[in-house]
Amino acid sequence: MTDIHDLTAVQLVERYASGELSPVEATRAVLHRIEQIQPEVNAFTRVDAEDALRQAEESAERWRRGAPVGLVDGVPVSVKDILLQRGAPTLRGSRTVRPEGKAWDEDAPSVARLREHGAVFVGKTTTPEFGWKGVTDSPAHGVTGNPYDPQRTAGGSSGGSAAAVALGAGPLSLGTDGGGSVRIPAAFCGIFALKPTYGRVPLYPASAFGTLAHVGPMTRDAADAALLMDVISGPDWRDWSQLGPVEGGFREALTSGGGGVDGLRVAYSPALGGTAVVDPEVAASVRRAVDLLAELGAVVEEIDPGFEDPVEAFHTLWFSGAARVVQPLGQEDWELLDPGLREICAQGASYSALDYLAAVDVRMALGHAMGRFHSAYDLLVTPALPITAFEAGVEVPKGLEHTRWTGWTPFTYPFNLTQQPAASVPCGLSGAGLPIGVQLVGARHADALVLRAAHALFEAGLADEVRPPTA
Repeated sequence: MTDIHDLTAVQLVERYASGELSPVEATRAVLHRIEQIQPEVNAFTRVDAEDALRQAEESAERWRRGAPVGLVDGVPVSVKDILLQRGAPTLRGSRTVRPEGKAWDEDAPSVARLREHGAVFVGKTTTPEFGWKGVTDSPAHGVTGNPYDPQRTAGGSSGGSAAAVALGAGPLSLGTDGGGSVRIPAAFCGIFALKPTYGRVPLYPASAFGTLAHVGPMTRDAADAALLMDVISGPDWRDWSQLGPVEGGFREALTSGGGGVDGLRVAYSPALGGTAVVDPEVAASVRRAVDLLAELGAVVEEIDPGFEDPVEAFHTLWFSGAARVVQPLGQEDWELLDPGLREICAQGASYSALDYLAAVDVRMALGHAMGRFHSAYDLLVTPALPITAFEAGVEVPKGLEHTRWTGWTPFTYPFNLTQQPAASVPCGLSGAGLPIGVQLVGARHADALVLRAAHALFEAGLADEVRPPTA
């Protein structure tokens, strides 16, 4: 029998509707699970059990009256501690953010939509300082460990959310992704995550990282992600770049036209033109996922998009954004920052406006190239990451010549530059028992197609073996 904390959001809502389970029971199970896992993986910065149970009681009463207020009424959710949540300080992994003296009385748009739909907020999850890197450790909250091996990294910057979802500490979590920050930890932790098309999920306050930054669902499977997307893609006037209401719905899209991937034109790029050295076990697992797509009816061709690694342009935009984040800080607070963050901020502050605009030119050209590519292919498939999870507490694994996290995640940040939807789907375990992810990339606005293809892979059993040993 499945433990309550292991139920998906879709399953919870079904049981609430049938009267088989109460939101209070589900919330108690999740809170108990958090107590179990927190000492081991450090996924949460804040848990408010009393308030969560109050919300669950209110939800239970609504279900008793047959009047749920929304799609996720009573479902336990967590929120990355980058996004505003009313009643809870948003510390962003930094000792320079002080909770006292602020009202903390506003929700980010995605959090507001969840609240309107009756979600139960159980806690805020860990992030590196200001979400600056692809692993999750911070001066304020320490290191977040991997569910499969707590001595290894959960990835980042949404590492707390990924570890929480993987270990049953709530089936839904909100993450953010500016260079891979939902897909990296999803791949390392064996869960599903989607970086939607930019603007599909409204964001406020605007990120200093500009239009690289996306809000995305982190869940156990694509069905839960579609459910969450139907909630958080709701419009919000505070984000002037929002795309507005989506036609139909993401849940409906999972099975539209019969669902599946039959007839989809799929481009498989094992290493994005050879720019990355991919671990053989990763390559083999991704190849199996591609073969499964072909078995399900997709027309697969091995081909590269043909672009050069845009890492220097990404660094210019990313480091400049980081410099802007810390610009208001005085010298005393500067000394409190993560040393690596100080380094990239200093570099970012050295760029000129012309440097920034040159990086924008690279971005525009890449977006044009990928638009042309997707006129011939519905989906691009790559590894989510070229490696499995490495030692926790370091930005770059030992033995790599790279100095920054972007060196070991070459498949993620290009699609922040292009604003395309991209998802990480668990596709197997390494010989050491560590998760491996395959990345599905769609054309801009093809979020529903990416979710549909991911759902088909889940339904076909691709992720069946990927389950944390401590779950």
